[in-house]
This record gives sequence, structure tokens and C-alpha cells, in this order.
Amino acid sequence: MARVRIALCQIDATVGDFDGNVSRVLQALAEAETQGADLAVFPELVLTGYPPEDLLVKPAFVEGNLRALAQVAAATRSTAAIVGFVAADGDLSNAAGVLAGGKVHGIWHKQLLPNYGVFDEQRWFRPGSGPDQLYLIGGVRTGVAVCEDAWSPSGPVSRFGAGGAELIVVINASPYRTGALEERRRMLATRAADASTAVAYLNLVGGQDELVFDGGSMVFDHDGTLVASLPQFREDLAIFDLELRPAYRKRLLDPRGHSSAEPLDAVHVTEAPSSPRDEWLEAPLSPALTRAEEVYEALVLATRDYVEKNGFEEVLISLSGGIDSSLVTMVAVDAIGPDRVHGVLLPSRYSSDGSVEDARQLAENLGIAIETIEIERAHQALLELLAPAFGESRTSITEENLQARIRGVIVMALSNEYGWLVLTTGNKSEMSVGYATLYGDMAGGFAVIKDVPKTLEYDICRHRNRVAGRDLIPESVLSKLPSAELRPGQFDADSLGSYDELDPILHGYVELDWTVAELIEAGHDPQAVQRVVELVDRAEYKRRQAAPGPRVTSRAFGKDRRMPITNRFRPVPELPGSTLEGG
Repeated sequence: MARVRIALCQIDATVGDFDGNVSRVLQALAEAETQGADLAVFPELVLTGYPPEDLLVKPAFVEGNLRALAQVAAATRSTAAIVGFVAADGDLSNAAGVLAGGKVHGIWHKQLLPNYGVFDEQRWFRPGSGPDQLYLIGGVRTGVAVCEDAWSPSGPVSRFGAGGAELIVVINASPYRTGALEERRRMLATRAADASTAVAYLNLVGGQDELVFDGGSMVFDHDGTLVASLPQFREDLAIFDLELRPAYRKRLLDPRGHSSAEPLDAVHVTEAPSSPRDEWLEAPLSPALTRAEEVYEALVLATRDYVEKNGFEEVLISLSGGIDSSLVTMVAVDAIGPDRVHGVLLPSRYSSDGSVEDARQLAENLGIAIETIEIERAHQALLELLAPAFGESRTSITEENLQARIRGVIVMALSNEYGWLVLTTGNKSEMSVGYATLYGDMAGGFAVIKDVPKTLEYDICRHRNRVAGRDLIPESVLSKLPSAELRPGQFDADSLGSYDELDPILHGYVELDWTVAELIEAGHDPQAVQRVVELVDRAEYKRRQAAPGPRVTSRAFGKDRRMPITNRFRPVPELPGSTLEGG
């Protein structure tokens, strides 16, 4: 069997940081050269960062990316590098360059451009249409493809296999969502087995605004068996040896190999090693994560990268003693360290002693600074100021929202004074139905858990406590009934019903796009379904004004789910009195 020494370079690129991205690529390439790798593989659009979006409209951005490619190409020697960049030839292409010996030997232009979910590649790129091409890298016939190219059963992977490829390299910028890694594994195993060739899948890692790239790079042999896997949610450089069966065995032994396709030409890139290597470098196999572990690691990575890549030094969180602010604080501490996390406790007359104590205990457990600012005087002053305008018409919801907006003013004042990034604490369940206050608890710069359902929060918090071996998040936070504590005896269930009932309905309506009839057919209470659907639709204007936050579910608000605000379509009849709060 042939053998190739491959370096999987799972790195965290930053959009527009050409110098930083090139530095990361060159550092990994130098290590691959030192260890005698035949091939070093880097992520999709690693030189520009992904997604560059409308920066691609700027000629200087495209030119900077081409200079970056030339810089990497000039640094290559005996190790070939496959590098993602933007090709410009009359139009723009999402491309992979094959580099070695100081030059570019070939370019693959991505042929299948995703234009669904969070993807808008047809807005920026022209699909590739050039002839299929293999490359002789270390004596191995190698095909190169980019991300979506691998998802079609009849796409480039199939054609490369039929044309005699022994190895197919797929570079990717595949964003995380729960369940995505297992979907990729099944798909790639099938592609490798059907093409009867090894497939190396290299994925980007890091946070970029709402998107989180989880890495999780993998290699499959010609039978579709997983032979190497890298960890999720962190940079990694894995260099190992991979055995490849001769291409002719596919034609002779595999019924799927009996194809009329002609063998593809192969461009010579690098020679095979002149003598057998003395040592065998084992391939890594990283353990799979549970759902709670995955989501937590995604939140930590997304928060760290948003803070660091945007130049913030410290963050601020309004602590309430509830699970939402507790989870956000825990994520922030793990992302950037306790010395850079500040908590502010903003109690009103309705804040319970237990919640105040829970917030203080959390701060002590995590080792963060906390300050207490009572809001009662401000609340009374505003009620008195507004009394002439309100007269006798003031509603309880107005008084409740006023408390939230006072807190929003205070945290933004602290942010202005000290330059701290405010992390908001609304979860997906609340954001879905509008159970959040504009310019109040929605005030801030990054919404850490905006795509995390309330019920999932409990699993994540208990997971983090298990890892710590103690209750970093106090058990009392996890066991008490959720409440905004904006009026006496208030509980979330009074307005929303049980989260155990609410979250499955939201999952069906928001993430699966089920109709009202389908939700009812699935066993949900018809009145609850109609009420939740109406609340979700009416809250679109709020979500449009929310801070960005990491996508972790199969369909997040924002890039995934784009609904018009001005919209008279209603999937259910108007339900009187269903608006939770007016703003």
C-alpha cells in the first residue's frame, strides 16, 4: 500500500486579518515540514476568514487575499499545502490552491455553492466549472474539493474516485449546530466508501459573529472507516501517516469501481519519499462529546473569539441569581478568565433575598468581582416623573419593563465608562415569544445564550458542575422556579406555561418549520400551539434589534430564519390578549 504523511491544520482564522491568518498558516506549515509531511491541509477561505460577506465587494480586500496566497506559496518547500482563498479571474470564486516548491500548481474552484440556512455563497461567488484534476502529491493521486462539493453523491468526490484518486482532500468552513458532526460523519463515510478512496475532511474552528466553527476534522479510509478525528472547538495540528490502497484495486475488486470513466490526468506537485520512513505516526481519534458538552464548548469558543477578535478587554453581566445570568457568567469565566469578568447586581423591591444570595454565591464560586447598585430610587423617580403623563392608565407591564430598562441604562453606563462589553442573558425560549424587554435585559453587545432553549440550560449547567466536581452554579439556582422578579409572586410559567411544554413547540415551529396542524398532530395542546405561534410571529421586531449571539441549534433567529417584520400573514386566527409585553 501507498503511504502519505498528512498534516491536518485545524486553525482559527479571523475575517480580514491577512497578516494573522498567514502567520498561523506558516507556523503550521513549518511544523509539517519539520515532521516530514507530504501534505498540509488548511480550512476553506483560511486566508480571508469565513464568511467574508460583502468585504468581497472591496477590491482592496480581494487583492490583500491574493497577496496572502502568494506569501504562503513562496514559503512552501517539499510539503505541499492546500489552502483556501478567494480566486479572482473576471469574477470571484471560493477556491483551494495547491501549493509546493514556492509556487501555485493548481486551483480548484468550488462548484456547489450553498445558498440555504446561514449560507449566501451565490451572492458573492461564481460556481466553478473547470475540468476535474488530480495532483500527484508525495506520489499519491490526490483530488481537492471545497465543502459543499462533497455533499452531492454525484459530485466531485464521486468523479475523483472514478478517475483514480487515492486520496480526496475536502477543505471546509462548516458552522456548528447540534447534531452536525454526526451528519458529517455519516455523509463522509458514505462518500469514501462509494468512491473507494480515502477522504480527508479539514474544518475551520473559531467564532465569527453568530457562527461557530467547531473543527472536528476527520479522515476516512477507502471503506468509509473513520481512521482519524480531531477535537471540536479548539485549534489543533495533527500529523500522522495514512495508508492508501492502490487505485487499481477499486477497478478490480469493488463493484462500484466498474466505471466507464477515463482516468484523470494528475499534475505533478511533489515527489514520493525516496526511501521508506523509519517511524509510523499514529492517527489521533478524539472522543465524541455529549450534546450539553458540545453546546457549552461552542458558547465558550464563540464568546472568547467575539471578545478577543473585536478588541474587548473585559465583560460585564447583570446578575439576577437566575439560571440565565449564571450560565452566561460561567461561560464568560471559562472563555476569558475571572479577572476579566465583572458582575453587577441590580436588585429592586421585588428581588428575593434568595436570588440576591444566589448571585453573590455564584460570584464567589467563580472568583469574579461583583458590585451592587440598588435601582429602587431610580424606579420611584421615573414613576413619579411619568405619573402626570400616565394618569390612571399605568399598567403593571409598564412598571415591570421600567425596571428592566433602568437596569439596561445602568449596565450601558458602566460599559461606556470602562469599555466593558455587556453580555446579555436572554435565552432562545424568551427571545422566541418576546418575553424580553427592548432596551432592558436585551441591552448589550453579545447575546451568549440567545439560541439556547431554557430546558437545555439546565443540562448544560449540571454538566459544568460535574466537570468542576462541585456546584459552581449553586444548586438553588437550578432547583427554583424561573422568575423575572418584576412583581410580587411572579413566575415565568404564569405567562409562558411550562418550559417543558413551550420548548418542544418552539423546536417544531422555529427549527423544523412545522405548521400549526403538524404541531397539534404531534400531540401538543392546540390552545398552547396557537398561542405560542402567535407570540413568535409578533416578536420579530424585537429579535431584529437584539445583539448577535452564537448559533447552536439547527435553526437560529437571524441568518437562519429571516422573517419580515411588516407582515399580515397569520398561520392561526388572532388571539386576543396574547402579547406578553409591549416592548
